Amino acid sequence: MVIVKAEKEDLQKILDLQYLAYQSEARLFDNQDIPPLKQTLADVENEHQKGLILKALDEDKTIIGSVRAFCDNGTVYIGKLMVHPSKQGQGIGTQLLLAMEKQYPKQRYELFTSTKSEKNIALYRKLGYKIFDEEQVTEELRFVYLEKV
Repeated sequence: MVIVKAEKEDLQKILDLQYLAYQSEARLFDNQDIPPLKQTLADVENEHQKGLILKALDEDKTIIGSVRAFCDNGTVYIGKLMVHPSKQGQGIGTQLLLAMEKQYPKQRYELFTSTKSEKNIALYRKLGYKIFDEEQVTEELRFVYLEKV
């Protein structure tokens, strides 16, 4: 596996992977109406222009994972960490997150996830992230914000 910067021509494939990878999150809430499943190609193109998108490629050069980030006032906001469902649990998400941190060395890193996403929270904690805030978004959705300094 190799991790490299995504190019504009990769964005549709990354969005397709996002729709697939975030099905597990949708199942946690029994709701397909979550932001990652409603994002458009134009949204991803805007994120690509504003920050950085990394992609993980397997030996066949197929995109099997991705992560996004942008830096603002010394904080790197990391989002949309995803791995193809058939490739999860193999350390790809860990490698993507660490690769993104290397792109922005010696910064404060921030990300968020749902309180129901226990596997995500465990991964982030394992990599040194600590919870610093929570937000009730809807009756059933609560976000937890994590940082690494």
